[in-house]
Amino acid sequence: MLAAIVHRGPDDEGRFTSGGIALGMRRLSIIDLHTGHQPISNEDGSIWVVFNGEIYNYQELRRDLIAKGHRFRTNSDTETLIHLYEEEGPSGVERLRGMFAYAIWDEPRQSLFIARDRFGKKPLFYAQHPRGLVFASELKCLRVHDLDWSLDQEALSMYFLQMYIPEPYTPFGAVKKLPAGSWLRYHAASGKLEQHTYWRPPAPSEDRGPTVAASQGDWAQKVREAFDEAVRIRMIADVPLGAFLSGGIDSGLVVASMARQSEAPVKTFSIGFEEASFNELPAARLVAQRYRTDHHELILRPDSGRMVERLVRQFDEPFGDSSAIPTLMVSEFARKHVKVALSGDGGDELFGGYQSFQDIERFRRWDSVPQAARSLLAGLARLLPYSAYGKNFLWTISRPSALERYLTHNTAPYFFRERLLQPAWRPPSTAAGLRALLPHCFLPAGDVLSQALYFETTAKLTGDMLVKVDRASMAASLEVRCPLLDHPLAELAAAIPPGLKVRPGRGKAILLDALGDRLPPELLTLPKKGFGVPLAEWFRGDLRSMLWDTLGNRAFLDRGIVHPDFLKTILVEHDSGRRNHYHWLWSLLMLELWFQDWRQPTYAAHRTELPASRVTRNHSSR
Repeated sequence: MLAAIVHRGPDDEGRFTSGGIALGMRRLSIIDLHTGHQPISNEDGSIWVVFNGEIYNYQELRRDLIAKGHRFRTNSDTETLIHLYEEEGPSGVERLRGMFAYAIWDEPRQSLFIARDRFGKKPLFYAQHPRGLVFASELKCLRVHDLDWSLDQEALSMYFLQMYIPEPYTPFGAVKKLPAGSWLRYHAASGKLEQHTYWRPPAPSEDRGPTVAASQGDWAQKVREAFDEAVRIRMIADVPLGAFLSGGIDSGLVVASMARQSEAPVKTFSIGFEEASFNELPAARLVAQRYRTDHHELILRPDSGRMVERLVRQFDEPFGDSSAIPTLMVSEFARKHVKVALSGDGGDELFGGYQSFQDIERFRRWDSVPQAARSLLAGLARLLPYSAYGKNFLWTISRPSALERYLTHNTAPYFFRERLLQPAWRPPSTAAGLRALLPHCFLPAGDVLSQALYFETTAKLTGDMLVKVDRASMAASLEVRCPLLDHPLAELAAAIPPGLKVRPGRGKAILLDALGDRLPPELLTLPKKGFGVPLAEWFRGDLRSMLWDTLGNRAFLDRGIVHPDFLKTILVEHDSGRRNHYHWLWSLLMLELWFQDWRQPTYAAHRTELPASRVTRNHSSR
């Protein structure tokens, strides 16, 4: 199991075995480099812990525990977990501020306690079988165990909603993800499992009253203070530290805050592509120049085939978010200079940055149209040919509720799924169907913007964005910290009235009210870009052979996932440039390569450098 995740912890390895328990740890040393070896026990060796992540308030907790009589042998945040558990039991997890997955073996009680941080930044998989419980940071570790590896087709079908498998599901029915903000306790004698959710994101405020505008300045001040504190506590490290710097607002604000709180120039890292529409280096450079950072840029075109194969192996399950490519690239680039990097993840979900949140208002006008009339639009949409523009729009506005319209608009197009996928592989197409599978991602009731903010935070942020960042950064043995996902800041964001977050033509409005003056003015007027790569062009060039050979292969077609004739249609349409189907083609490619890779008998992680033709620029603005 440890050999499969050397990339997550290349600095050290530790093991503890006693009777029926075996704990193993691969360590990426960040804090207390010399005495932080794991596993760590309490004073009498009766309780042991293994821990992945960072606890940012560990020094405060440590002082409190010492005052209560606990004795520490190390200066690490890991040891705090043992004594906190001794003092408060499972409820101690609620006092932690950080990102974490950890396991505690309690010898006197013959129980294993495992817990995961509030947003699920750090992964934790587990499986129960007649001989006990196994758990790990990555699915590949569990491959050595004699588990039931039968596929969970319902979980796999959910991949086709947003191109990832949401928690608590995995591709295998016997293996689960411990949900974010949860702990689990396993009693060895009885085999009984207890699971408890200790934190959920608060429901977003629905306050739209007349006092909202008057309170704008107060909210902005609170955001500014909470944001800077979240950045400050994430700059604590005993190793070199830097930041990802894209051309976006969130990473720019993180770098600005770091620069204001650091005596030395901040090390910043940006990547770009030869294709101008995907190159954000000029925008990133504006922030680097303003704050005189030690700025590093990389323009590259990778060895696409080997890069794709490595992504498949690293993620362990089907994962169709193509922004994993640049995330892996910038992680490997940054790791040459630092061991920890701060990122801007979470700003869009917490402060309403996505265009889809603004689209809610655009769709509200249809509330006044009687449902009977809108149902006619659904019939019209069905009659239109596949290639007709507006077909999916008509279907979206025909949905019976605002939440239904939001979900329809922001998941894979209904008619496209219906045409491409065989019936058994189609995911739920209604809010009720989704709610049944993902009840933790929905509020009982509320305004559609609040519902949308909550869904994006509990579903896509945890299942897509944070999975992408964790797997890609850990592949490079780089720790990534997300200040915007500091839970006190997140709770503050939820309390802010939605009208201060999403205004006509502008998302993240209150965040910019609070911190926008720290950014170059030019950055504020740039259109929002995703962290993308030119896959559409690569599928007509470097990756064309892999795409056609993989999806045209009889092995893939015989799986009964897609309608072969329609798959060929979209391959030809994309190849000719008539339509851009890169999103669907990438998701199908990653799915089939995952099927092939998981069945490899020597499946294991490999730390190989990503080959690339690269031009490196090193900018120092000092």
